Amino acid sequence: MNSPCPYFVVKTLNTPAPISSLEFGHAGHLFAGSDDGTLRVYDLSSFKVLKAIRGLKTEISSIACLKRAGSEIRDAWVACGNQIFLFKMDMPSMIGTAEDAITVVKLVEDDDVLNEIALDPSKKYLAFSTDFGVVGAIDLTATSPAVTKMKEKHGSICACVKFVPDRPREIVSAGYDETFLHFDFLEGVPLSQHKISFSQNTEGVSLSPPFIMSTAFSSTGILAAGIADGSLWIGLGGQKGLSKTKPKRTRKWNGLSDAEKRICIKVVEGPIVAMSFSSPDTLIASTLLGSVIQWKINGESINQENVVEEVWRKQTFALDKVNALITIDSKIAIGGFSKNGKGSIEIWDRRGIAEPSV
Repeated sequence: MNSPCPYFVVKTLNTPAPISSLEFGHAGHLFAGSDDGTLRVYDLSSFKVLKAIRGLKTEISSIACLKRAGSEIRDAWVACGNQIFLFKMDMPSMIGTAEDAITVVKLVEDDDVLNEIALDPSKKYLAFSTDFGVVGAIDLTATSPAVTKMKEKHGSICACVKFVPDRPREIVSAGYDETFLHFDFLEGVPLSQHKISFSQNTEGVSLSPPFIMSTAFSSTGILAAGIADGSLWIGLGGQKGLSKTKPKRTRKWNGLSDAEKRICIKVVEGPIVAMSFSSPDTLIASTLLGSVIQWKINGESINQENVVEEVWRKQTFALDKVNALITIDSKIAIGGFSKNGKGSIEIWDRRGIAEPSV
């Protein structure tokens, strides 16, 4: 039996256009990108817009924030179309435009589109994924931006790319070809890969193919993925820190390689479109239609049936369709659009007071 959901909807933020991407600058600032090319930075103590960028012409598909000495507001890399833009969000004016970007880099051809971008912990490298299945990385420390495209690409849309925790040279991408690709991004070469098969989900037959819609890494190296058919995929092979004795460090992350440590189970109806680890063993995700679920991932379980334990499930209130979900500290932010087609963000908090309407 599930526990009651400990989160309250403390605020609903509305925007003219659907929300396409979210990122926390830190626990007090929320960055939100919209379909109409607008970026907003919200102060989560007042829920007011601190800064905004307008007129980026197309959807903001992803945001990656970085700290800069002397600025309380984080700088932001923004993926828009086939370009990335770097904005210093402590700019003098409240509202900026594309002309205020301090760096603009075209990463792919005109007819391709960026999906996800991610910064490594050192903030020296940015990884990206595209509609054409391209996976790449850019060295941000180079005088002239140096882009490396991986030597293998996905057979369809590459929706996700993440840096592997504590592996400075490694990234994992995933896409609509039902495949994970694991790379040494400095060399551009694949290290391992895994393709999801229908047989991995034994609980009935789904009409939806196993497109990989979302991914998340725990700090301990567990990889989770949300699938279009409502399945949750978990890769435990690369996790660290289970043994009381210090294990020998492997040459590379092994999260895709060990078949006995991969599970894929049907957990919900509908595509799992966004997810985030809120702690090393706590995963929170949302379906397209706003069913938000928390699982405990029992990485030490010998029995695969006990690896994933559902803790609670709760429906969004204002959102009709979900595009993004992120977590930090006691907060969850969920973005997408409401029934009227306009943008909406729900802020959930374990420590807050619920809005009167919800």
